[in-house]
Amino acid sequence: MKFRRLTDSAQINLAEYLKKYINEVGPENVRLYIGCDSQNKRTWTSYATTVVIHVGNTGCHVLYQRERVIPRINDFWTRLWKEVERSVEVALYLQEHGIDVDNIDLDLNADPNMKSHKLVAAARGYVESLGIKANIKPDILPAICAADNIVK
Repeated sequence: MKFRRLTDSAQINLAEYLKKYINEVGPENVRLYIGCDSQNKRTWTSYATTVVIHVGNTGCHVLYQRERVIPRINDFWTRLWKEVERSVEVALYLQEHGIDVDNIDLDLNADPNMKSHKLVAAARGYVESLGIKANIKPDILPAICAADNIVK
């Protein structure tokens, strides 16, 4: 799976890169967060999927993948569910390659007044059925913050 480093946009093989990185800093010092955000543009939908490597108390290292879907996905629910699917796809890929995944950050809101709230139960159930913790707003979501900046 091809991703890029945020620091220099160099293309990397995600599993190989993470294995090496985690081995260098020590697995006890690393927590991974996976997330995806999307935005509709003119005739397409842009997705940014991120893997945020939180290293102890020293900060985060961000890896990302961008994708443009044509035609534009106008249905709000479909677009959000595809964010969930992209995040889960990355998590399963990493698990298949022997990398523990603790968290998936979902760009959904626990506040029942927010439109995305309607997908919370289904998305959380899907992610947690895989043995991965699903984080939602208003919690701090590092992977979603990174994806939001990249997708714009």
